[in-house]
Amino acid sequence: MTDSAGETPATPNEEIMRATYRALRKEGYTNLTIKQIAEEYGKSTAAVHYYYETKDDLLVAFLNYLIELYVDEINQIETTDPRERLELLLDELLCKPKDHLHLLGALLAMRSQTPHNQAFRERFKQNDEYIQYTLKAAINHGIDEGVFEERDPSHTTHALMSIIDGGRTRAVVLDDPDELDVARETAAEYVDSIVAKERV
Repeated sequence: MTDSAGETPATPNEEIMRATYRALRKEGYTNLTIKQIAEEYGKSTAAVHYYYETKDDLLVAFLNYLIELYVDEINQIETTDPRERLELLLDELLCKPKDHLHLLGALLAMRSQTPHNQAFRERFKQNDEYIQYTLKAAINHGIDEGVFEERDPSHTTHALMSIIDGGRTRAVVLDDPDELDVARETAAEYVDSIVAKERV
């Protein structure tokens, strides 16, 4: 989420998204204000309100931004090998977040609001469905190619999602990024022992 040399200059909206990320890292969800985001943006609160009427509107857009980043990362996976693709997806979901533990904490706090915030609930649900789709697509491809056993791909996907969500939650609650490593190892063991077809 940082600018790199040679990249196309960020649009004002993308700059606001990056400012939101920085503010969430510093303040967390509970203490976050539009003023803090504006300070990270380097402009007035009015400049932020020009794009987003409320903080919740901005945070829903931020959730959209995060899933777009995930989609971009997935689109860069070039392998056609279903086992390798599944492993790379798990890396994306459990290894890369180690560098963004504060963001995971903010997202967990936002998730806690979903019973009372329909916009958050719908966005988290849509994001979850997309992540499940990417995992399930790799699993289905593996079944079609004879790489994975013919097990219920929906069940397998939900099991992996439980490992992913559990690892992320434990990493935040225990303030221990090593929990993500444990979850990644558990996911690998699950793929080895339950998904991958035994080779004779």
